[in-house]
Amino acid sequence: MARIETILVATDGSPASAAAGDEAIDLALRLGARLLVVNVVNVSEVVAPGSIFPGSLFGARQEAEAIARAVVDDARRCGVSATYLTWEGQPGEAIVSAAESEGADLVVVGTHGRSVIGRLLLGSVSEYVVRHSRVPVMVVRPQEVSAAVAR
Repeated sequence: MARIETILVATDGSPASAAAGDEAIDLALRLGARLLVVNVVNVSEVVAPGSIFPGSLFGARQEAEAIARAVVDDARRCGVSATYLTWEGQPGEAIVSAAESEGADLVVVGTHGRSVIGRLLLGSVSEYVVRHSRVPVMVVRPQEVSAAVAR
């Protein structure tokens, strides 16, 4: 098995991505790996069809960077070498592209633990990443969901 030197963790500020961030920090610390935190600005959610609102996009980018910086700060407090990137596009595609272009050895993503029906209706970023990533993917559930499933 190849050594894991760079772990990419996707974050969006949700409880699911917070759990993924915590797990990625712990794993990076144990493996002595570098952590790369990625937050994706989904332009289709920020820009209305047929018009561009640069202020909205700028605000969304600033919010994404603040979320990613918070994870980087947590990692650094734990002694992990960490940096962040903000990408624009569809989240699943952008995460896979970031992992490829940055040479990640492992991708860590959160999941909301939705049912099969929920995934079919709503789509799933984590499912997209699992299906399309060229490197291993760790999918992390928030603690509350994991505890409920274990009962």
